[in-house]
Amino acid sequence: MHTKEAAAAGETSVRINLVAAWREATVYTDAERAALELAEQATRIADGAGGVPDEVWERAAKHYDEEQLVALVTLIAFMNTANRLNVVLQQPAGDYQPGQFK
Repeated sequence: MHTKEAAAAGETSVRINLVAAWREATVYTDAERAALELAEQATRIADGAGGVPDEVWERAAKHYDEEQLVALVTLIAFMNTANRLNVVLQQPAGDYQPGQFK
């Protein structure tokens, strides 16, 4: 869904396709990399030591103010919830068309 929306909004296929390899990719800004790292750590909290490491939060805070961090964390939490609901409800992926829910 989101890759289709990003492409429809003009995002390049290179940036879309390299999200999974964001650490090695050179196409993201430092702010984007900080947001991706925060999203990754927040999504994988069960794999870690019980939360997002302070240094990850500090890197994000260098690029985003408090209101933006709240919005970012809310979006990360929402996406994790939506993804888990789709898994639990066994919703197939791939049928979405850009603008479908406008």
